[in-house]
Amino acid sequence: TMDTTYMESVVWAFKELWDKGLIYEAYRVMPYSWGAETPLSNFEIRLDDATRPRQDPALTVAFRLEAPGAGAAELPELLRGDDGAEVWAWTTTPWTLPSNLALAVGPSIDYAVVQPRSGPRAGRRVVLGASAVDRYTNELGEGHEVLGTVTGSELAERRYVPLMPYFEGHADSFRVLVDDYVTDDDGTGVVHMAPGFGEDDQRVCEAAGIVLVCPVDDSGRFTDEVHDHVGVNVFDANPAIIAQLKAAGSVVRHDTYDHNYPHCWRTDTPIIYKAVSSWYVEVTAIRDRLVELNQEINWIPSHVRDGQFGRWLEGARDWSSSRNRFWGSPIPVWRSDDPAYPRTDVYGSLDEIERDFGVRPADLHRPTVDDLTRPNPDDPTGRSTMRRVPEVFDCWFESGAMPFAQVHYPFENKTWFDEHAPADFIVEYIAQTRGWFYTLHVLSGALFDRPAFSNVICHGVVLDHEGRKLSKKLRNYPDPEDVFESHGSDALRWHLMSSPILRGGDLRIATDASDFTEVIRLVLNPIWNAYSFFTMYANADGYTAQRRTDATGQLDRYVLAKTAALVESMTRRMDSYDIAGACAEVQSFLEALNNWYIRRSRERFWAPGDAAADSTSGDAHDAFDTLFTVLTTLTRVVAPLLPLVAEELHLGLCGAGDDGTDSVHLLDWPGRDELPADPQLVADMDRVREVCSVALGLREDQRLRARLPLSTLTIAGRDTSSLDALTHLVRDEVNVKQVLLTDDVTSVGRFLLRPNAKVLGPRLGSGVQDVIRAAKAGEWDQLADGTVVVAGHTLAEGEFEMALEPSEGRVAAALRDLETVVELDVEVTDTLRDEGRARDVVRAVQQARKDAGLHVTDRIELVLHMDDELASAIDPHRSWIDEQVLATGSTVVPLSGATTTTSTDGLAFSFEVTRR
Repeated sequence: TMDTTYMESVVWAFKELWDKGLIYEAYRVMPYSWGAETPLSNFEIRLDDATRPRQDPALTVAFRLEAPGAGAAELPELLRGDDGAEVWAWTTTPWTLPSNLALAVGPSIDYAVVQPRSGPRAGRRVVLGASAVDRYTNELGEGHEVLGTVTGSELAERRYVPLMPYFEGHADSFRVLVDDYVTDDDGTGVVHMAPGFGEDDQRVCEAAGIVLVCPVDDSGRFTDEVHDHVGVNVFDANPAIIAQLKAAGSVVRHDTYDHNYPHCWRTDTPIIYKAVSSWYVEVTAIRDRLVELNQEINWIPSHVRDGQFGRWLEGARDWSSSRNRFWGSPIPVWRSDDPAYPRTDVYGSLDEIERDFGVRPADLHRPTVDDLTRPNPDDPTGRSTMRRVPEVFDCWFESGAMPFAQVHYPFENKTWFDEHAPADFIVEYIAQTRGWFYTLHVLSGALFDRPAFSNVICHGVVLDHEGRKLSKKLRNYPDPEDVFESHGSDALRWHLMSSPILRGGDLRIATDASDFTEVIRLVLNPIWNAYSFFTMYANADGYTAQRRTDATGQLDRYVLAKTAALVESMTRRMDSYDIAGACAEVQSFLEALNNWYIRRSRERFWAPGDAAADSTSGDAHDAFDTLFTVLTTLTRVVAPLLPLVAEELHLGLCGAGDDGTDSVHLLDWPGRDELPADPQLVADMDRVREVCSVALGLREDQRLRARLPLSTLTIAGRDTSSLDALTHLVRDEVNVKQVLLTDDVTSVGRFLLRPNAKVLGPRLGSGVQDVIRAAKAGEWDQLADGTVVVAGHTLAEGEFEMALEPSEGRVAAALRDLETVVELDVEVTDTLRDEGRARDVVRAVQQARKDAGLHVTDRIELVLHMDDELASAIDPHRSWIDEQVLATGSTVVPLSGATTTTSTDGLAFSFEVTRR
């Protein structure tokens, strides 16, 4: 609000609301910051961190009912004690007791009349809520007797002696009033009322004709009306007030009270409720329309629309939009200083101010704007003057005006704003449903009858590992600069964007930065490894790849179609502002790219550039071009998520050019038609990938190492015939000799239905037992939509689990779809064992090549040291071993006892590797 143009738009908005009848001034009790010396809006005390634990004194005090004959109404027989009667009230704000003007009871609440037999109140009759008697047994003393009960209505209009002397002559005060808001859940069921310091107090007392008093100044200190405590802050005055009441014998009980209490979000001082004059926006008049307009907004997460924000709108109250401060845009209201000649002028532009005051202010801040005065046109005497009211705007009004005030609407850019509003997108943390999101919505709805924004992300809050907010004082977070140096800024960026924080949840972050190591392992390293693999082999082969999408091999077609699906899903996620979902899509794709396409295509990258194309895989040039196409597409897709890594990969793949391609961030987002789509192939290949994952899990469970070949893997389930052309991939990945396909799941095992009784119980009642019995008997059917019908009930997702029970002697497991089952023949023959030993030898030699720093294309001579049993086992596979390790030849010699050995299947061996 430094800019006069911005401020002019703010005062225009106020004038528009005034003309619409949505502005009024009122003297009301509201949250008040004595630290900032200004009232606060009701939503400001609900901002994040505004409410926190606090300990306050809690007093139970006795108010003596006036005796008959002193102008009081005739007391019921129950209340006529020898020493009179008193009403006990409980309060956690003792500082308000000097301003007490009434008591309030619930009209239908039962109040006990108790006769103490001992102690300082013996002989009196005590009135308190019947349900509160047990809470005050010590104060009522031994042998106390409940004489009877009266309802709150029977106590109405009973008068009592003022507790303190400061306002004892105040008209129509010191009466018992009734109101439905009073409860007996805590305290005594009787509420002391100081109408200058409580919203309900003001409402109830004004309805009873009691004029409020407010003996507290702007800085939260008592005025001279409370002469014993004048100049003392109200919280600091509590001990002295309590001591004063104890000396008068009015204190029944003095406790401490731990509660959550609102604080000023600016000064961190505890707020008070205080009657002040304020200018209000009448939100209640347009509340229903604001609720309707909220339905047009896309909220992320979606539940905020009808949840946290929607419920807040439904209960929205009028907005106190003025502040008793010096700095800020001025409330543009000028008023006559003589009530005999009342006049109010509201201005909405500099032109209007210049028209009436003859001066065009260059600065709308105080005190300049306050110096603008003129004679009251309605005063024929010419003595009264039009002066600006002292208040300035609540800063939330100014921030809510941002969309139009930033462009000086409507004085400039009117057409532009009308064409561009509402904003496409805004983002702030979830607590702004009580702040900026709310004020934007109120002003836009009131002024333009439309939302201020179309899409909004409400992110959560970052916490430390103990659930505390990050704090500079506590230093309970990893230093961002250190994270940038040790892990990279992209790792931090990804960690935040992929977390629940972008879906409105909170995120706990470790102080040792270990969270970012996982991002490197699961995201950054896989992307970099795919890039490094491509560049290493393409450079080794001397091949310059080109972007093309016409490769015919299965794996090439799959990865191109999978990339097309990634572009489609990422476009959908980003269009819907689901950033965390977009991160999940990328991470899933990297698994398919690295652990399937590249690994299953590895041998093609080793092949010479002119190798003949394989009918299912394609030649090496197809592999290079396909992977290049995928990587260049991937860099564009991840550029918003990993901007620095994407830039580095783009420059490494494409180099810098003069055609705008020198930065990935200057390229267009990939189009949906750039890559060939093949959803059936993607679905089948992903199913095959899961088959392999499940099968490898079975191998691990049976402790059968991956390099040991097995004879047969069976895939049983619906539509397995579509996988026939891909079974060679399963054979290689799982290391089995044969893959069988069948539609008969029952030959492998049966599915068991396990109802979730804890979830079903509240819905089905006793019927849940019928469901459990039928499930155990296998009497259930699964429908096409995934639901299950059992015992006449339909169970939805989350109300049951499915588990596979393999047939006796079978080793099997189900896929996630619960429609496909994988069975593995785990019998190991001598032939299979020998082939597995040969594979172990290859693995050991390959590791030795890597440890020796050999290039992937280097040829070697290989000398194998092993005993006769192992030599005999691998002999049929010698040529295959040589081919796999790029050996020009291999020699087998007896194993020396002094040689460092490796083992395979319990047999030791060693080897010598020499570069050729």
